[in-house]
Amino acid sequence: MVLKYLSTVSPAQKWLGFVTAIWIQAIAGNNYTFSNYSNALKSLMVLTQLQLNNLSVAKDVGKAFGILSGLASDRFPTSVILIIGAVEGLIGYGVQWLVVSQHISPLPYWQMCIFLCLGGNSTTWMNTAVLVTCMRNFKNNQGPVSGILKGYLGLSTAIFTDLSTALFSSSPSSFLLSLAVIPAIICVVAALFLQEAPSNSAETKQQPLVFNILNVLAFTVAFYLLAFDVTGNHGHTISSLFAFGLLVLLAAPLIVPAYFLLAQPSLTSDVEGTISEPLIIQNETKNVTIVEDMAKVKEKPMIGEDHTIFEALKTFDFWVLFLSFLCGVGTGMCVINNLGQMGGALGYADISIFVSLTSIWGFFGRIISGMASEHCIRKYSTPRPFWNAASQILMVGGYIYMALAFPGSLYMGSIVVGICYGVRLAVTVPVASELFGLKYFGLMYNVLILNLPLGSFLFSGVLAGYVYDSEAKSSGGGNTCSGSHCYRLVFIVMAFACIVGFGLDMVLAVRTRKLYSKIHETMESRKDAAVS
Repeated sequence: MVLKYLSTVSPAQKWLGFVTAIWIQAIAGNNYTFSNYSNALKSLMVLTQLQLNNLSVAKDVGKAFGILSGLASDRFPTSVILIIGAVEGLIGYGVQWLVVSQHISPLPYWQMCIFLCLGGNSTTWMNTAVLVTCMRNFKNNQGPVSGILKGYLGLSTAIFTDLSTALFSSSPSSFLLSLAVIPAIICVVAALFLQEAPSNSAETKQQPLVFNILNVLAFTVAFYLLAFDVTGNHGHTISSLFAFGLLVLLAAPLIVPAYFLLAQPSLTSDVEGTISEPLIIQNETKNVTIVEDMAKVKEKPMIGEDHTIFEALKTFDFWVLFLSFLCGVGTGMCVINNLGQMGGALGYADISIFVSLTSIWGFFGRIISGMASEHCIRKYSTPRPFWNAASQILMVGGYIYMALAFPGSLYMGSIVVGICYGVRLAVTVPVASELFGLKYFGLMYNVLILNLPLGSFLFSGVLAGYVYDSEAKSSGGGNTCSGSHCYRLVFIVMAFACIVGFGLDMVLAVRTRKLYSKIHETMESRKDAAVS
């Protein structure tokens, strides 16, 4: 009976896949945790700050090869994409664990770059598998889908950091071992359940309610992590109870597929159900064929229609989106990669609180912007890029505040950067699909996130690394810099970059007003049809 309900057309199967997608995102942010073990690498390998920053760039360069996962997503099933990501992560982070735990001697610098690159690339396979599959499975709720998935991705750094603090007392080697093993196990589990599945009308009507429930659960996880962080040091018993409670909260979304499986068997049955799934599949296939035939007739697709990557690259809108994305995520990556050294320069012995704050508030930025941007389109036809523009302005304020180095500025800066970085990632995903379609979304997404390694290189590898080493040398501190001046120029330059990004986002928002008016009208017509 259970196998019958978990057929490929079952809503229970579809939502179970979405839950495993949440779990993948909850562990796929390992690429943002470099600050938790960067000092151990710097000490063992005797690196300058510029060399250490270039190691962080190497892990981000791994995302440049995400184009491979984008190409593969159109040719291979989701399970294959997930297994590739699992194996890469196991090798990339496994070797780093061997070095930091001193099971092996530090490898030559160029070899370490390769393994960091491999670990960074593993997340592109995981994220591509999750986003492509779920965006296609829930076409009518792309904002909430992106917000929830990117929200858990934002929380993943805090999840790993807090679990490591609770169970391993922030040991860098134990932390790296968890980065290697846990994602591999989750990906293997998800490979069994995450796949593209058709929708039926009854299940589609319930999607907004289900996403609201999942949002509540996600907020609960975020506040739970925040409570652990702000309450200071904990004993072994409290830490163990926290870890157990966190695992329970991460398992809680299973109530959704359980509901569809147990409470609505008529909707999950592909034999006796009242909804004819084969007919829906046939109609969808027919519609796709018609769209493809029309595309052959047109020389150039309009914004809002399916674009190949080459067609998208020829549009002005793509490059506006690409460059504004660079300003937002590039500067954000610089802060994330350098939190360890930023905290050290200001005299903080433990920087894990800043890593967790960036992660948790990044979650709030991602999930709230996903829900709010969708609501504003439905209610007011507000172009989604407006949210990116707002995040850029807030980021400018955050960088100026950090440059002035007021007391507690790193706490406030971590929060602001987390929020804005989260908004940028969550909003850009549905913007890309709305402008250029879902047909080639896997490759489109991975071309856009080339901004992560590019931004990391420009702002972290070149700007921050050079400025830090220059300030350390001028103050006679060798390869260590102390004081607010170590990163002041970096923050000022990044503030100007975000001002440019704000202008680009406003241009895109104005240019896409008509498109979002059409999306608003489509949402209204669906709403009226559901009521009738």
